[in-house]
Amino acid sequence: TMTRLFADALPEGSSTRITDTRKTTPGLRAFERYAVRCGGGYNHREDLGAAILIKDNHIAAAGGCTQAIERARAYAPHTCRIECEVDTLAQLEEALTAKADIVMLDNFTDEEVRDALALINGRAIVEVSGGITLERVAALGTLGVDVISVGALTHSSPSSDLGLDWG
Repeated sequence: TMTRLFADALPEGSSTRITDTRKTTPGLRAFERYAVRCGGGYNHREDLGAAILIKDNHIAAAGGCTQAIERARAYAPHTCRIECEVDTLAQLEEALTAKADIVMLDNFTDEEVRDALALINGRAIVEVSGGITLERVAALGTLGVDVISVGALTHSSPSSDLGLDWG
């Protein structure tokens, strides 16, 4: 499966996880997520209530990463993790200062990921997303990111051509 290709592309001994995203086909979510697990991947989160994911629109509406994270933390149960998507190293620093549990590096190049990892220095779980190709997985796994989320595992994975002929 496509997930197996991505999982097998990680370097030997890597602790990096390949995960799906929330982008699934309406009505097929449970099946697509099951297929990811069967292929050696992990599911990102069960549903919108499983964790808080602060995206660019939330950051814009709140007035910045700090405000979005503080608002989320004020209303979330103490057991809820807060993840913040960042597009720049400046946003990353702001999310780390506001104590995001997880930072999602969105559309970062491998060089930007290296710089981000040095800045993070163990202060948060690191997820890389956006522009993830099979060719990039080994390099990202070598860098030491915690999670690589791949939307293509569900929204672009080819279906098997099955048929049932009578007669």
